[in-house]
Amino acid sequence: MSSDTNLKDPTVLHRVARVVHAWKRESNMLQMVTSFISKPPSIQTADARQHTVWLFDNTAYQVPAPTASRQASWHAEVVACAFRKNSRRDITKLVAMIADLIGLDGEIGTDKETRHRITERLQPFLFHTASAHLMTLETPLPNSTIQMQKIGPTDESGISSQTISANSKHITDGTKIRSYLRGWGNQVFMDTIFAGPEGWLVISDIDDTIKYTKTSETTGILRTTFVEDPKPIAGMPQLYAHIQNQLVPAWFYVSASPYNLYPFLHGFLGSYFSPGTMILRDSSWLDISELVKSFTVNTHEYKVDRGEKIHGWFPKRQVLCIGDSTQQDPEAYAELYKRHPHWIQAIWIRKVTDVPHLDEQNAPERFKTAFAGIPEHVWRVFEQPAEVHHLVAELKSSSRQAQSPKQGLVYPQKLPPPPKDLVMSSISPDQSIY
Repeated sequence: MSSDTNLKDPTVLHRVARVVHAWKRESNMLQMVTSFISKPPSIQTADARQHTVWLFDNTAYQVPAPTASRQASWHAEVVACAFRKNSRRDITKLVAMIADLIGLDGEIGTDKETRHRITERLQPFLFHTASAHLMTLETPLPNSTIQMQKIGPTDESGISSQTISANSKHITDGTKIRSYLRGWGNQVFMDTIFAGPEGWLVISDIDDTIKYTKTSETTGILRTTFVEDPKPIAGMPQLYAHIQNQLVPAWFYVSASPYNLYPFLHGFLGSYFSPGTMILRDSSWLDISELVKSFTVNTHEYKVDRGEKIHGWFPKRQVLCIGDSTQQDPEAYAELYKRHPHWIQAIWIRKVTDVPHLDEQNAPERFKTAFAGIPEHVWRVFEQPAEVHHLVAELKSSSRQAQSPKQGLVYPQKLPPPPKDLVMSSISPDQSIY
């Protein structure tokens, strides 16, 4: 089954592409001339007055010590994105044209709130990225020291991704630490949850699994992304809270959404679901027309690849995969199970019935084919979250035979003030992108 069959309205997609390309033409021509006559960019330090920077929340994992006498060290992949401030022209006309494409031409002229929301969410797709920039990360550790780590330089997409380490013996499984970007006050930060090698782990999709997105329709994607307040799927916040209380897992939200939507989705998850690591596609920053494609193209390969990366970090954890029927979640999770049958303990797929054009995706034959050769007790297709609520207790009961109950996460109510002593990390960057 091709995931591209869900793109029911290619005309809208083509019109979106033409609108954005026309808007960017003048800016791109200027950039081409500038890059042609100038030297390659020199490495610089990002500045709060000139740049906007995002730091992505992450989950730290332990790397076994080479000898029994040494303590296992903690590692975490740090992802940062840098943009140039005031690097966009007036987008009033573009906002109006986007609104017209998704059927809001009558509303946009009178509803200031709608116009503001579209403008706010559209901006990350139009910012110019800041390549070849460095930043300094400050991490207050439990032993009253600050670890400082250079991150970067950013690539031509404005993205920096590297692995940093922390060797404090005071960090334990479940600790949560907030790191700050030096020189930016408390405005730019990320939260790191330290997760030990054993216990539970949840890999969850976002769109149409826990967030109403309508990924089977082009106009539905645009409307739920740029216009509407994000809405959780009914019953899913309660189910995930139950999973958190019973299994206390590490959470990974793996979505085919582009990186441009990180602030939008981060706010949504923070309002309704347990904190964790959000893994998004490294998509084209300046092309909104790629947004729709990112939800539907090559999602199977993308999610298997990200699942393998998570397995590399936590090979001993027990995994629950949760997805939906709109795209390729059943096939992707089934492939991961066949590669690592002792790693994945359960696969739950939400059959999406509140979105049109999904008869083929929801057919029983589709699920039988996807999960062929996988024990029936491992996978479950459900329509209402209440249908799998009791399965959480079964997972917890089955895990007791192999390990003792896991302690809960430690979330400090108040972060300590920055101490005076400093310790500099000497790890060399491992340049890799999610």
